[in-house]
Amino acid sequence: MTAYALPAPTGRDRQLAGTGTLLRFALRRDRVLAPVWVAVNTLMVLSMPNTLDGLYATPGDRADLMHQVLTNASFRALIGPLFATSTGALTAWRVGVYAGVLAAVTSLLVVVRHTRDEEESGRYELVASGAVGRRAPLTAALLAALVPNAALALLVTAGLARLGLAGALCFGLGLAAVGMVFATMAAIAAQLTESARPARGLTSAVLGAAFVLRAAGDSGTADGSSVLTWLSPLGWLENLRSFAGERWWVLGLSVAAVAVQAVAAYTLAGRRDLGMGLLPARPGPPAGTLGSVGALALRLQRGALLGWAAGFLLAGAVFGSMAGSAADLVGTNKATREIFERMGGQSGVTNAFLASMAGILGLVAALFVVGSVLRLHGEETSGRAEPLLACPVGRLRWAAGHLVIAFGGSALIMTLAALGLAAGYGRDVGPLLGACLVQLPAIWVIGAVTVLLYGLAPRLAPGAWAVAVAVLLIGWVGPALNAPQIVLDLSPFGHLPKLPGVAMRWEPVLALLGLAAALLGGGLAGLRRRDLTT
Repeated sequence: MTAYALPAPTGRDRQLAGTGTLLRFALRRDRVLAPVWVAVNTLMVLSMPNTLDGLYATPGDRADLMHQVLTNASFRALIGPLFATSTGALTAWRVGVYAGVLAAVTSLLVVVRHTRDEEESGRYELVASGAVGRRAPLTAALLAALVPNAALALLVTAGLARLGLAGALCFGLGLAAVGMVFATMAAIAAQLTESARPARGLTSAVLGAAFVLRAAGDSGTADGSSVLTWLSPLGWLENLRSFAGERWWVLGLSVAAVAVQAVAAYTLAGRRDLGMGLLPARPGPPAGTLGSVGALALRLQRGALLGWAAGFLLAGAVFGSMAGSAADLVGTNKATREIFERMGGQSGVTNAFLASMAGILGLVAALFVVGSVLRLHGEETSGRAEPLLACPVGRLRWAAGHLVIAFGGSALIMTLAALGLAAGYGRDVGPLLGACLVQLPAIWVIGAVTVLLYGLAPRLAPGAWAVAVAVLLIGWVGPALNAPQIVLDLSPFGHLPKLPGVAMRWEPVLALLGLAAALLGGGLAGLRRRDLTT
């Protein structure tokens, strides 16, 4: 544990004593992950203007796109309504929702890490024994979330200023506002639950509900005026209408939500005991019912697995419903067609669209397998693995329980994605099942890299998130930027056959499976030999 000293509080109000020191400590702990998340989000936003200028180079192309968005409900549900055809407006439309989601995820992770994680690990009890105000830890956590959101707003504003300073500032502030809405929401969740995992899960569920509300509202209206859209913070972001006659007053909704939620979080924090949550923990059965470490791993991860499974089934259905109109979405735009072909193969627009959607789902599934494998790291660092391994349970057997969930769960969610694609498109499930399951070798390579980092260098294990995000960025943004093939080949997904519509190639699949097995073996060998964190 890093040692740090807290200054003695001065003045009449000592509730915030030590906030500055705790904030510096939090920023030090986040010195790698927070800049990576901000850089990824900024790069995603700033890479769009030049790409969109190439895709929609003429007024006719942009008019066609506007018509497609107005007339295609599935397209609006996926991305949102389009309010103008300037490059700035296209950029805000194309990446706004997803940049907002990424800012929200970053914020909720930061807040939970510096509040409930600290209590669960016992570090907060040690800190609280010093000269620390009651509200200092929560304040430091919220300020630690504000720093990356402010950096994101500044970088986005500076990067898009050439397209219009007012629109750039509006968009940057909108992204930061979404992040802070979910930061304060995570602060409330941290007061309600007794551990970090349900706090993250509860806030993530609210974020998922916000996305669904926005998608449902936008599918019904073309101007973002649906009540469902206005119930979602992501809907507030799109209704700012950056670069399309900015609605500055909408920012007031986010400011009000942040203020109300922050007050609620502080109030709840003052009404609970240290280490406890306001929601009572559900008592377990009088007699134990878990007979193996595999059953324990399933119990620990079943909530996340069910959430991912439901999300992939729904996402598959949405993507499948768009496949029938893929040719209309692309239209006669040659550049857009080329992007789909780079992502999904030269097998016709519809098959290329389905292949690219299966590839995107595979890229997102890599995030699931990383999070699932890193549950081993969380169990070890929290001290829960130590008493378990003191029983007649070997390390490899303990790890295998979680790895089965990680690797088998990825196969389950990709299968459900295929069922969703088939249901949405109304097509035989066989080809779509092959398109989704062929992504598994690349997903497992990312999971095996995570095992390798955890087994050999557990302090570097969270860096697996950076690997997964880099692969996601290459697969999503690389084709749009016409990145050279050597860059696309850095991702294991770049070597897979683009099913459906093309012949199956087993060589890269078997090679990736062999690589995953070798990395997995190396990670487990390292885990067996190294000392555990105690």
